[in-house]
Amino acid sequence: MKLKKLSLEQKNRYYGLYFILPWFIGFLFLFMVPLISSFRYSLSNLQVSNEGFTLEFIGLANFREALLSHESYVRMLTESVLNIVVNTPLIIIFSLFFAVILNQKFRGRVLSRAIFFLPVILASGIIASIENGDLMQSVVRNANDMTGGGLSVLKNLDLTIMLLESGMSPILVEYLTGAVSRIYEIVSQSGVQILIFLAGLQSISPSLYEAAKIEGATGYEAFWKITFPMLSPLILTNLVYTIVDSFISDQTSRLVVDTAFKSFNFGLSAAMSWIYFAVIALILWVTTALVSRKVFYQN
Repeated sequence: MKLKKLSLEQKNRYYGLYFILPWFIGFLFLFMVPLISSFRYSLSNLQVSNEGFTLEFIGLANFREALLSHESYVRMLTESVLNIVVNTPLIIIFSLFFAVILNQKFRGRVLSRAIFFLPVILASGIIASIENGDLMQSVVRNANDMTGGGLSVLKNLDLTIMLLESGMSPILVEYLTGAVSRIYEIVSQSGVQILIFLAGLQSISPSLYEAAKIEGATGYEAFWKITFPMLSPLILTNLVYTIVDSFISDQTSRLVVDTAFKSFNFGLSAAMSWIYFAVIALILWVTTALVSRKVFYQN
């Protein structure tokens, strides 16, 4: 009996299944049970004792407390979402801009790429804890005392006046001046995205740019007609990565951890986590649904 040959589309489907198979096995054996347990805890009053712990089913009481009674959860969650909405476009634009620059041929290119990857190292482990601790706070405070804390405020004020006088919208001016004041946060969260864009830029065939140049296309036209469409799948990838990465290290996630291991209210912490998960899933679904319509996939 002859086996029927698979079509290219069917092969690609199987390749996709093989690609996610290690993730699925890891999720099944490592994450499925904790996920189910966490949902049980969110619907229960968990009491820890020397003999172990007991669960008392209380329904949606923990969810109501998190959304209606807790003094800071809703506020922190709202601030986290607004922070994502504001910072994510800036991080994507900044990463793409500097990836294009770092992809050019110039002296010191390797060193420049290493410098832009440093924020990823600085944001990890011990160094991140030092940044959040008293040492970094004292360094920043001393630097402000030496240089004058009002200097950056004056610069932002001058920039605001200049942009407003040029006829720019006040909303856009506020967004841009806010981006200037958050430049360290943006740079520190852009290292991985820059590397992903660099990998995408190096995979684009130089013959495309040569053909465009022969046809008389300018560098600006080549960027929008070749570079941007070819990088659009990676823009979607970086968008998802940036959103998830921002949620991992924000104040809401710290509140969830503190509620469990400082206040020992594990049921409320689990309910906060599930609300948090639902908000992240909704944001990711909306953004991917909107952006994926404009993604160009090369056949």
